[in-house]
Amino acid sequence: MRLFEDRAYGPEPIANSYWATTATAPSYPPLAGGQSCDTAIIGAGYTGLNAALELARAGQDVVVLEAEQPGWGASGRNGGFCCLGGSAAGFTAISRQVGRDGALTYLHTERNAVDFVRTRLTEYGIDADTHSRGETCLAHSPKAAARMRDELGEIRDIYGIDAEILPREALASNGFASSEFHAALTIPYGFALNPMKYVAGLARATDAAGARIHGKSAVTGMQTAPDGRHLLQSAQGELRAANLIIATNGYSSDSMPPWLGGRYLPVPSAIIASRPLTEDELAAQGWTSRQMCYDSRNLLHYFRLLPENRILFGLRAAWRCTEASDAATLAQARVDFARFFPAWSEVEITHHWSGLVSLSRNLTPFAGPVPGMDRAWAALCYHGNGVAMGSYAGALLAAQITGQGPATPALMTRPLRRFELGRWRRAILPLIYGWYGLMDRRG
Repeated sequence: MRLFEDRAYGPEPIANSYWATTATAPSYPPLAGGQSCDTAIIGAGYTGLNAALELARAGQDVVVLEAEQPGWGASGRNGGFCCLGGSAAGFTAISRQVGRDGALTYLHTERNAVDFVRTRLTEYGIDADTHSRGETCLAHSPKAAARMRDELGEIRDIYGIDAEILPREALASNGFASSEFHAALTIPYGFALNPMKYVAGLARATDAAGARIHGKSAVTGMQTAPDGRHLLQSAQGELRAANLIIATNGYSSDSMPPWLGGRYLPVPSAIIASRPLTEDELAAQGWTSRQMCYDSRNLLHYFRLLPENRILFGLRAAWRCTEASDAATLAQARVDFARFFPAWSEVEITHHWSGLVSLSRNLTPFAGPVPGMDRAWAALCYHGNGVAMGSYAGALLAAQITGQGPATPALMTRPLRRFELGRWRRAILPLIYGWYGLMDRRG
């Protein structure tokens, strides 16, 4: 059982995706007949493919089952921000869960995740149009600007990174001209990329390493065979595996396996992209920075100039996935875009698309054994930071299976709590959006 309308899981949300015009991930045939393997992986996004690649390099026989084709889900439609993140909880909240040392271990893992993707791109020669010196947060209010100054020491103590602040009067001279913002905080760690080029290259590397990838192979049944192996059914085939990894994130099902029921909350996110801007148009707005940026709101916006001078602009979408709600989100995106960049208010928006990110009740990502299932693991809930953390989570699961590789921080193996309202938890979203909107207006 899935939480959103069928439209969310169909072709409509990505029918006009810009990324699909820049790269195409390989297509693979459906699972057919009866097969077996050491490890079965459900989901061919960043998590599933990185887990498969690591396991295949370790000598395992691996099969990846994907309902569509690699990169069809969030991995092929996100904003392309490879940066620190993965948790929506702050250092203090994480420390309450696993202690100060445990919190530091987890936050250093966020750095490791960025490094992991950078190494992947280099090792396999994946040209993913990388740019940006880390990420820049832009204060949406004077109060937010004041909070930024207090964060410098914490960022240094926690991550070992020297962040930089620009006051409002210095924004324009650094290519951030917009009356919307009051300061800028840059954490020079991470980079932007083309998510479809990354996932396409990752699929090819995984295939070349010997893993078997099957597209159009949605898992319709999951049970334990008499011999203790996992038995997965699809429309045309059946797969037996000693180990199982579930890597479906926001596109998961509450019933596959039942343990997932109520333990993740998909949230829609939407993106628009403009036609390429001329140099004169860039100068007219005064926005020339190639930094990947987001604002300091709880209901944040994220944006960046792409290498070909298109502006990508993302925001939280409506809490439903219908034709009418998609139209309302697109209209809101245009309003917000024009407020941020008034000189571009009449610039043509050529592409718009949407997808699902995933939140946990813990407000932290999960990558560990599935409770109540033998030899089964899952990774999900990256809170909108799946490029880095989702990729690294795949490697962490592979290490848990083989016993070799990076250790998973204790925070990420803590069992996911159930959301209040269980299967009806999506009804929480309007309340959350309303509360966060009020907080954002207060600064």
